Amino acid sequence: MSALSQVAPAIPLTRLAESDPALRAELLAVVERVADASAFTLGAEVERFEEAFASFCATDHCVGVSSGTAALELTLRALGIGPGDEVIVPANSFIATAEAVSATGATPCLVDVDEETALLTAEIVAEATGPATRCAIPVHLEGRTVDMDALLAFCRERGIAVVEDACQAHGARYRGRPVGSLGDAGCFSFYPTKNLGAWGDGGAVVTADPGLAARLRLLRSHGEAERHHHELIAGTDRLHALQAAILAVKLERLGDWTEERRDAGRRLGTALAGAGVDTPAPPVAGGDHVFHLFVVRSDRRDALREHLAAAGVGTAIHYPTPIHLQPAYAPLGLGAGSLPVAERLAGRICTLPLFPGLASDEVERIASAVAAFE
Repeated sequence: MSALSQVAPAIPLTRLAESDPALRAELLAVVERVADASAFTLGAEVERFEEAFASFCATDHCVGVSSGTAALELTLRALGIGPGDEVIVPANSFIATAEAVSATGATPCLVDVDEETALLTAEIVAEATGPATRCAIPVHLEGRTVDMDALLAFCRERGIAVVEDACQAHGARYRGRPVGSLGDAGCFSFYPTKNLGAWGDGGAVVTADPGLAARLRLLRSHGEAERHHHELIAGTDRLHALQAAILAVKLERLGDWTEERRDAGRRLGTALAGAGVDTPAPPVAGGDHVFHLFVVRSDRRDALREHLAAAGVGTAIHYPTPIHLQPAYAPLGLGAGSLPVAERLAGRICTLPLFPGLASDEVERIASAVAAFE
């Protein structure tokens, strides 16, 4: 056997579920079903998925939309948020969280995050709240739940809406309740690499408010309450029937996949003890972590990534530049040093491989490679 043939294959950052032949066959069958019906826009497939996902999130309504970004934007619009309003957004998030606010004409109030969890807290929201504050968006980043009780209490006392950005946290729970069901609404992305991923873009909003759900359905499809009757000016942000049918199949497996992610996160965290990196902190009291991403911290992050690449271990950075330092948000005037925790995190964070089915030998290879970094 040649030396080359003995080299173990690289461990990718993620491994999609479609590598399972049985799942792939089932998904191709639903693609054929949708094609045979020639029903590609809204309809029964979308309605079936919406009902199933609302049940999964333990809430009353689900509105399928075109992306996680659309979910956030349409929810803000449905809440009546627009020009002159401010929405509190953590700077340590994907830019879509802020973009959704800007798209409504409101202003994102970009704030720092907690050092340990890298998430928004009630104290941070309280400090940032001003007379124009209409909404706060806690982001359950990486699959870790925000400490919601105090945040919800503060916002409800002041009439501030709470929209959960759960785009990375499908299946996570806080004090026994699924994320998305805690605030006024919860927004999800079904981008292919998410814990529940479609074969393209997709998203959803879940809520217990029937009026909010009704407004969202108008906003996702030209304000059309019935055929050729348009109640308001909107646009096209529908979840396609094909994506809904694929998601419905995967949703049946999401509970098992989530447990596999939690287990892999625990095993990898244990294996990395003493390996020279800061591993993910435990969830807050009553919280959860479903490990959409497994993020460690290192003062020599870039050198660590080069070392791991040479060892055949995939890595990434989520996210290398905080939102307030992106050129798009330079007009807000938040320069370097204004949000120090988010800025420190951006220079230290490194995402390691984690996905359902991560094998024990892969966990050991990742940990050994990290420990060998000098």
